[in-house]
Amino acid sequence: MFTCGLSANVHGFKELLAAEFAPFGSLLESEIAALERHYFLLMHWNRRMNLTRIEELEDAVQLHYCESLFLGKSLPASPLRIADIGSGAGFPGLPVAVIRAESEVDLIDSHHRKAVFLREACAGLGNVRVIAERAETLGARTYDWVVSRAVRPSEVLALRLAQQAAVLMSAADLAALDQKPVMVKPLPWGTGRVLAIFNTSP
Repeated sequence: MFTCGLSANVHGFKELLAAEFAPFGSLLESEIAALERHYFLLMHWNRRMNLTRIEELEDAVQLHYCESLFLGKSLPASPLRIADIGSGAGFPGLPVAVIRAESEVDLIDSHHRKAVFLREACAGLGNVRVIAERAETLGARTYDWVVSRAVRPSEVLALRLAQQAAVLMSAADLAALDQKPVMVKPLPWGTGRVLAIFNTSP
């Protein structure tokens, strides 16, 4: 449905994703299919609005999907309530929701057109909710974990929506933070990328 006019690079998404993420865990065929559908939609919508500057297949698989999946695998193995702050095109929250079906994931983005994309992208995922609001206005909502990638880490940590935060960022951004993480995991994709885990308080 969404293949017309798209780069031939979209072909091979499944194989590349499975191979890139293999050292960190296997993915179910249904999970890979859901992520491929999201990638097709992302490329389709990206021609009309700026959802991502990363369009090449290999870069998208590594920096969008593998980073997000790595974060999802790093969270505790139990049902969680997760908030993705500044979800944008759905990263890292949507891939996290795909591989953590036992958890509930809210994709939070104040940009209403991006929220429209997210709602279409999440069709069929029963554990995802899209919230088109600024995170600062969420009020009494509380979560087990906050996750993020595209928002300044200091702003994410200042929200105090959860007791734990997992943030994908550059090592340089991490070094500039006043708050220190309880754990840092280097990412094998990109240059100087890390997953930083923080203790916060609601």
